[in-house]
Amino acid sequence: MNPAPLVALVGNPNAGKSALFNALTGARQKVGNYPGVTVERHAGRMALADGRPVELVDLPGTYSLEPSSPDERVTRDVVFGRQAGERRPDAIVVVVDAANLDNHLRFTLQLIELGLPVIVALNMVDLAERDGLTLDAAVLERELGVPVVPTVAVRRRGLEPLRERLGELLRAPNARAPAPDAAPRDISLLQRRARQIAKAATVSETAGRRWSARIDSVVLNPVAGPLILLALMFVMFQAVFAWSEAPIGWIESLVGWVGETVAAALPEGLIRSALVDGVIEGVGAVVVFLPQILILFLFILVLEASGYMVRAAFLMDRLMAGVGLSGRAFIPLLSSFACAVPGIMATRTISDERERLATILIAPLMTCSARLPVYTIIIAAFIPDTAVAPGVGLQGLVLFALYLFGIVGAMIAALLLRRTVTKGASSGFMMEMPKYQWPRPRDLVLGLWQRAEIFLKRAGGIILITTIVLWALLSFPQAPEGRSQVEYSIAGRIGGAIETVVAPIGFNRDIALALLPAMAAREVAVSAIATVYAIDDPEGAAGQADIRENLQTRWSLPTALAFLMWFVFAPQCISTIAITRRETNGWRWPLFMIGYLFALAYVAAGVTYWSARAIGL
Repeated sequence: MNPAPLVALVGNPNAGKSALFNALTGARQKVGNYPGVTVERHAGRMALADGRPVELVDLPGTYSLEPSSPDERVTRDVVFGRQAGERRPDAIVVVVDAANLDNHLRFTLQLIELGLPVIVALNMVDLAERDGLTLDAAVLERELGVPVVPTVAVRRRGLEPLRERLGELLRAPNARAPAPDAAPRDISLLQRRARQIAKAATVSETAGRRWSARIDSVVLNPVAGPLILLALMFVMFQAVFAWSEAPIGWIESLVGWVGETVAAALPEGLIRSALVDGVIEGVGAVVVFLPQILILFLFILVLEASGYMVRAAFLMDRLMAGVGLSGRAFIPLLSSFACAVPGIMATRTISDERERLATILIAPLMTCSARLPVYTIIIAAFIPDTAVAPGVGLQGLVLFALYLFGIVGAMIAALLLRRTVTKGASSGFMMEMPKYQWPRPRDLVLGLWQRAEIFLKRAGGIILITTIVLWALLSFPQAPEGRSQVEYSIAGRIGGAIETVVAPIGFNRDIALALLPAMAAREVAVSAIATVYAIDDPEGAAGQADIRENLQTRWSLPTALAFLMWFVFAPQCISTIAITRRETNGWRWPLFMIGYLFALAYVAAGVTYWSARAIGL
């Protein structure tokens, strides 16, 4: 007895393929593994309109017949009849998303040119119509030269017509077997054909969808797109300074009032010093930067919710391909701008192990939000608050440059890593472009609240504990009359030892005391400096003005610039090192990461310091 015909269900990810498979097979499904690989095989039985049985196999989603992961390799091998334990399909059902027709048709055209019997399930037509797009399936069928059936898998619409057309297709004489090189290699030609076919099949389109296409033609342009992305980043960093000035002043006044109230209520001694010089001065020096962090995340949330962030990933894919990475690395690296820990965890989506490792190793070079307090306090102290052009402040320009240094440094590091210790070919990457939409105010407020909660928990947790420990090390042993408490303390002696190592790159004792606790959390560098100055000068003024005054008095401009460059490249906090050890299953790569980043930070700080001195800064 001849076996039931085998029909392969294929398509791009997120086309609704699994929903259609479930609707067609119901409970008649079996799940197993393909021989020799860990990829699951989902197969089920379905009946055609005339009652004949068919075996339906649901293949992993892919964008192309040129695989970049084990899942995609299985799909290609099954289609070509080369997968062990699987016979060549008698027909292919291609599931396409009606709302993203031109993107999905590229893969469809590849499959049609293989020569196997093909039928297209034009899925999610209801969502396309909801979004203002009406398609003509008959025109699409004529343009493609294969049967096209509109479906809504989740509502079980279009299943009977699909069974009927599939039955007709299977009754026709078998087509030729696909050759391994049958799929066309010219992707750009396929994309142009797909767009022309999608345009021909479009009956009507709302103004909103047309405007979306027009916007994409500009923001995704190879020349204009990157310039627009840079302009958005520039505006964002200008706003970090321009919009935060007033709320920072309010928080600073509140912290100062709390400090004065506590100091007035307690007698002079260690307890008052611990609360005022340690907790309030140290933690308060970090908390005042909450408005700047929230402004930064407001921009990020708006860009994500509007649909632009995926376009930014598309633009960055071109850049990252030149250094051996793909767009798959963009999302983890983007996450690292908030914190490197979730960014490194997000690299699990990268199928190629060498590319994933390279992404992990450069993730700390993305400027996380914890660096923002360090950057802004130094910039506010040493960079004049002057306008270099209408609406363009020098302080925001410097902050923008620091973020760019981190990105450029990460790309150069990736290029070197991908040619040496993580050598390998870059994997391909495709993505769906979501529609543009107005961000929901409720979602923005919720996102900002969550970010504020995370920041304040860090301030009340690890930053508070580290600050108290540093205060204790700065306060003991008590210095004799006439001796500097900071220099006489345990922390002062440790700082003196560290200063010997970092003095050649322009770092002083204050910086040496801040570097070690900053490994717990980057923001601690600011609270450490504030605590040092509070103990060194108990009668000094409180707040950011006092810190800036001390910095301007004790630091030179070359030292300040070198300090900024150190924080651009130095390894992240202990949490980052710990998650790297967990994700790489050992200490080899975390130690490598620590070593190369410390070396890079030391060299960058040294070059900056001596160059600044050479030009007379």
